[in-house]
Amino acid sequence: MSRLLQPVAQRLLSTQTLASKRAFHSNIRPSLPQRNLLKPVLWGSILAVAAALSLNETVHLDASVSEKGDVTVDPATSIAFPNVLKVQSKSPLPDFTLVGLGVRTVSFLGIKVYSVAFYADLQNPNLKIPKSATPDEKIEHIVRNTTCALRIVPTRSTSYSHLRDGFMRALQARMVLSRQRGQLTQEEEAEAQSPLRKLKSMFPNTALPKHTPLELILLAPEPEHPRTLIVRDLGALHNDWVAREFVMAYFEGDGISPPLKKSVTANLEQFGY
Repeated sequence: MSRLLQPVAQRLLSTQTLASKRAFHSNIRPSLPQRNLLKPVLWGSILAVAAALSLNETVHLDASVSEKGDVTVDPATSIAFPNVLKVQSKSPLPDFTLVGLGVRTVSFLGIKVYSVAFYADLQNPNLKIPKSATPDEKIEHIVRNTTCALRIVPTRSTSYSHLRDGFMRALQARMVLSRQRGQLTQEEEAEAQSPLRKLKSMFPNTALPKHTPLELILLAPEPEHPRTLIVRDLGALHNDWVAREFVMAYFEGDGISPPLKKSVTANLEQFGY
């Protein structure tokens, strides 16, 4: 039983015990059928209280931005994301603006794996996007031209290796698609192999508790330098294709998280000049 339910259960059990004692001392001891009926009533009460509490539960990940108006809550998971993400780093990073968020689900049962938010440095002067561009064009322009980030928050306890396997499958599928479209040369594919192996090796074989954020940051392009993808607190890799396509995989078609794609698309509808 969760810690949330323990006080409720203890109070209900105390009430049951007191009622039974009073009945015993009054020579009106409950019959066996009556006692059996009491158990489902008790657990039904506990579950009803838990359901009522869960409807109002919001998980705030940043105490400094937990005030009303400073966060946006994923309605599917009640996980809150800061509207402005500030990342501490040795090299100065811009403040990231929340562009959209959504839940990642798996299987036909729609099991919720994590909530994910897409952030970008929308103040970058290189973002010269006409308002008439399509949402997909705007997303690609942002990913190609400025610093952006993905913040992933598991809805249940998982492991770094489980997330890593999902990332690698997405990149492998992205590579096949890019090759089919003629957007990936043999030289680029060969150069991507070492960074792909590095990405796979940087995730530890340890647990990632639920509601613990994992941030992946794509740095803005620099002249004569490959793009950098940072897995916060775990490491970084340097390769144009891997770094860029890791983020773009979230927006191909309906995306890895269709609610994320829908949210980002809607919020970029009026973005541009």
